[in-house]
Amino acid sequence: MGQNNDSSLHGFILLGFSDNPKLEMILSGVVTIFYLITLVGNTAIILASLLDSRLHTPKYFFLRNLSFLDLCFTTIVPQFLVNLWGLNKTITFVGCVIQLYVYMWLGSTECLLLAVMSYDRFTAVCKPLHYLVIMNPHLCLKMIIMVWSISLACSLVLCTLTMNLPRCGNNILNHFACEMPAMIKIACVDTKAVEMSVFALGIVFVLTPLFLILISYGYIARAVVRMKSKAGQRKAINTCGSHLTVVSIFYGTLIYSYLQPGNSTSKDQGKFLTLFYTAITPSLNPLIYTLRNKDMKDALKKLIRVAYEST
Repeated sequence: MGQNNDSSLHGFILLGFSDNPKLEMILSGVVTIFYLITLVGNTAIILASLLDSRLHTPKYFFLRNLSFLDLCFTTIVPQFLVNLWGLNKTITFVGCVIQLYVYMWLGSTECLLLAVMSYDRFTAVCKPLHYLVIMNPHLCLKMIIMVWSISLACSLVLCTLTMNLPRCGNNILNHFACEMPAMIKIACVDTKAVEMSVFALGIVFVLTPLFLILISYGYIARAVVRMKSKAGQRKAINTCGSHLTVVSIFYGTLIYSYLQPGNSTSKDQGKFLTLFYTAITPSLNPLIYTLRNKDMKDALKKLIRVAYEST
């Protein structure tokens, strides 16, 4: 880390929205609500899909992984809340490192997982007769292992580059979390090389999966148009609509946050975007995947009935 990185001894001070206590109070209430929705909703999806044998399919296997991923994201939210409530605006160096690595790992994983889920939907709609043969349990497990492993490697590279930047004793982060853009801004050297590395890997882990998703949905759209059955068209649209909504929300905020020049966003804009895709987006996924999904709604009713009878 070098002798100039005094923050390794004293940790970091997270400013958050210190200049606007009223905004912090409002945001703390909003984030708390979405935090609880995320915990309850994603836990319910995991339990319901495990208990109902009809949901033991590749589609719901990947959905369980997405819900688990969203639950992992919520491990960072309490730090946000503590900061917004004004209870503690500091974080140790070790805590900051762990937060940064985990945050990047989970974000990269979701990018790749959404691409895998789009391939699953492509196979279900375009090759329905061979779906269970192609998307066999062995292949699904290999895909998930690859997604988590590749994302971990990406996180290790980017976060190591970021944490090794000299900070010359500067340990004040104008953020409420140890996020990569905020960490790069407090470096006391030219960061163009690191920023280019982030941008290059961003293209690989953000734009490439998004490109594959768009190709998959291009084939899906063509297959839906060619369907003669209106019922089949509605089923295909309902099957893919939820996933496409999640993709639009997640990738929209991610691209706006990371794949643009470092000085093009205001200091508070980046904070709001971080809150959105860390605290709010994971709470939307359970709603999006259940409101129009009859099988999932039936499974959730069964879960509620079992829980009621057991008490």
